[in-house]
Amino acid sequence: MTPLHREIAACRHCAAHLPHGPRPVVQFSPAARLVVVGQAPGSKVHASGVPWDDASGKRLREWAGLTRGELYDPAKVAIVPMGFCYPGKGSGGDLPPRPECAPLWHGRIMDGLPEQRLVLLVGSYAQAHYLPHARKLGMTERVRNFRDHLPEYFPLPHPSWRSGIWMAKNPWFEREVLPELRKAVAKALT
Repeated sequence: MTPLHREIAACRHCAAHLPHGPRPVVQFSPAARLVVVGQAPGSKVHASGVPWDDASGKRLREWAGLTRGELYDPAKVAIVPMGFCYPGKGSGGDLPPRPECAPLWHGRIMDGLPEQRLVLLVGSYAQAHYLPHARKLGMTERVRNFRDHLPEYFPLPHPSWRSGIWMAKNPWFEREVLPELRKAVAKALT
């Protein structure tokens, strides 16, 4: 464990705002050329401490063509959510990631990763942070125009159960985006 890993594990910056307490869930190493920037851990991930250890993670692996072993190999994949701790439940699902987390940690983590990397921006929070020039576009348009953000960024919808409804309304995603996503991920891992 590096000093940065230890510092993140000990973080209590948002503790007063986390109803279930802090439990930062993050994965990275200086070798990781694929980065997954999602939203924040859900309750299952908070309980297990394993990132993407839920149905959304299974769907994300399927989309990206990743095995479980690849996803959880920090030498291959960095997992750096917008919020490292479970924010708790709101009226329409999980609360948004804490806004303090990404400014505190992302720059330091990204600075330690290879310059040639692919960053999967999973969901609107990650896209708003990393693609500020595309904020006026909706998530669907950012995903549809994924080529505009390559080779560094690849925007994706969040792979929650709701994405099934979104995919039914946007059949081009499976037909056009997923094959390109799998190619880009395979290239990043070689």
